[in-house]
Amino acid sequence: MALADVVVVSYNSRDHLRSAVEPLTTGPDLRVIVVDNDSTDGSAESVSDLPLTIVRSLTNGGFAHGCNLGWRAGQAPFVLFLNPDAAIDREAVLRLMRVVDDPAVGAAAPKIVRPDGELHYSQRRFPRFRSLYAQALFLHRLFPRADWSDEVIRTQEAYAAPGSPDWVSGACVMVKRSSLEQLDGLDEGFFMYWEDTDLCRRLRTLGFGVRYEPDAVAVHIGGASGARSELVPVLAASRIRYSRKHRSRLGVATERAGIALGALTHMVVASGGLEMRAGHARALRQAVARQPIVGTRA
Repeated sequence: MALADVVVVSYNSRDHLRSAVEPLTTGPDLRVIVVDNDSTDGSAESVSDLPLTIVRSLTNGGFAHGCNLGWRAGQAPFVLFLNPDAAIDREAVLRLMRVVDDPAVGAAAPKIVRPDGELHYSQRRFPRFRSLYAQALFLHRLFPRADWSDEVIRTQEAYAAPGSPDWVSGACVMVKRSSLEQLDGLDEGFFMYWEDTDLCRRLRTLGFGVRYEPDAVAVHIGGASGARSELVPVLAASRIRYSRKHRSRLGVATERAGIALGALTHMVVASGGLEMRAGHARALRQAVARQPIVGTRA
């Protein structure tokens, strides 16, 4: 049996998929599982000649749904979730396994860089009202180094040594299978985005730590999920779902108000033209709707 299952969820990811999975298919200690979320570009066919497992979903049920199909198709004690536009080598995977093998740790993530070597800020703080409203009012532009104005950890020192941020990017993260079984997997109510935040929150609720390991490095292209204008309302819907799970009614109302304020201010002054403004308008609709309109299956 493999030591780790590498789960890659693909939706029309043909351009990047092979470079993500091929380097991990050469040894017996890793099993690669590609979940094809009803792609129309032949993603699965582009890697069908490789020694890996392909799980075909008849519908695109979202990223969390695909992740659950993937890890449940395997048996290894560790599961690495890897974006199809990311790449990591075998030694880095094994390094993450050693970190997660600690009984106190539920998940571990590597240092993530862009293809040109630029650092990707992959460590995050749990959602905070002050950051939400600061960004809605563009205060993060005036105070870019203030930790209260942003939920993303941007200090270079935080990426130079191992750490324990509130949560880590799901672009590349390793989780114990036993922890996933305790949680019954990722919450499929998140169609895309915020499922990683929710996963780390629930792991911490169980008493497990979340670790950042800079000695393991992954490369992430990013921006391959779709047009930004289409993703803005999905982000809003997913943040609202997260808030509904983890905040009081008053907290949810405060969160919705902050999302609505941000959508309004970005409609007025944000760059991106009419298409981007339309995306923010759809995010505003998410914020004021009784139930999220898009982005969840629940």
